Amino acid sequence: MQKFKDRWEISANWQLIFPVLGLTGLLFSSFLLSKKLTSGIFKLAESDNSYVISTSLITLFLFIILLVLTLKIFGALEKKWDVTYRWELIAIFIAFAITGSTAARISDPIISLLGFDRESTNGLIYWTLRIFLIFPVYQVLLLIVGWVFGQFKFFWSFEKKMLRRMGFARFIKD
Repeated sequence: MQKFKDRWEISANWQLIFPVLGLTGLLFSSFLLSKKLTSGIFKLAESDNSYVISTSLITLFLFIILLVLTLKIFGALEKKWDVTYRWELIAIFIAFAITGSTAARISDPIISLLGFDRESTNGLIYWTLRIFLIFPVYQVLLLIVGWVFGQFKFFWSFEKKMLRRMGFARFIKD
């Protein structure tokens, strides 16, 4: 355990929550993907005995692949992003994941509340509106979730840099 803590620069036990949450989220994502693959590609019903075995094996396979990819991405981003400890990378990734999922979930009811729905609105109009709605929701949520995970400084800097690149520099004060 000490080797793991040293690798991720964990100095206090409470910081272990981030690797645990990260691995749990990765496993859950792998499971959801494997359920889609098992029922979609292999056409197995959930009542089949082979469904459980197939889903378990695909989950394990996807988990290993996603873990290796994530660790490679961590290696590249550790050099690019200015973080003090390696465990902060996990907190940042979790914040990005939660924010993206939440913004996508929130945008559908909001756009429906505005009177647009998939069935009655032209697809191009619907998706354009939804993307334009997701953008500001995502920006605000990113700061809130970043703050909850103790990474507000990182995300505030990230937001300012992104908005400058998009041409909104005159609205940003340092």
